[in-house]
Amino acid sequence: MENLDHTAKLYDSLQKREDLAVATFAGGCFWCIEAPLEALDGVEAVVAGYAGGDELNPTYEQVSSGETDHREAVQVFYDPSQINYSTLLDTYWLQVDPTDKGGQFADRGGHYTTAIYYHSPEQKKAAEKSKKTLDESGRYTEPVVTEVLPFKNFYLAEEYHQDYYRKNVLHYENYKRGSGRAKHIAENEKFFSKK
Repeated sequence: MENLDHTAKLYDSLQKREDLAVATFAGGCFWCIEAPLEALDGVEAVVAGYAGGDELNPTYEQVSSGETDHREAVQVFYDPSQINYSTLLDTYWLQVDPTDKGGQFADRGGHYTTAIYYHSPEQKKAAEKSKKTLDESGRYTEPVVTEVLPFKNFYLAEEYHQDYYRKNVLHYENYKRGSGRAKHIAENEKFFSKK
């Protein structure tokens, strides 16, 4: 409980910082979205959680069993003077299969589907433009189905999910490879690096 209190305090302090903007993305398993976004210069912190559903304070067990309308998601706290929202979007798109309606890679169910939750009209416009550009690029034979939705809520995930890729390196790498996500990223890196 002490660690969760620490995460909650960190999250509270991040929300109060006027120099930081926030972005929220659902991209399947939050472990695999947190790591690449956290690696970007200008990103202060990324926290794992649950977004978009109506249930208050959902648990991992509730979300993963499909008992809620929440998706696994991350919130990105970033300094807009150092990194722009479009760069976050480009990094996000590389991590996901935006044509998958039923989940992401080996993870199936609504709680693993993709969504971009916008916090402002500017984010909405940028996300919709980015999605349209990707959809029309010819990169995928199927349409891009990732939803662009207004931000509604975000609840912190349990402490053991926070920075999972750092705390459990071997399991994280095995999961990323075994799920098919690592292969997908490798196949798409050249396309996204040309942008």
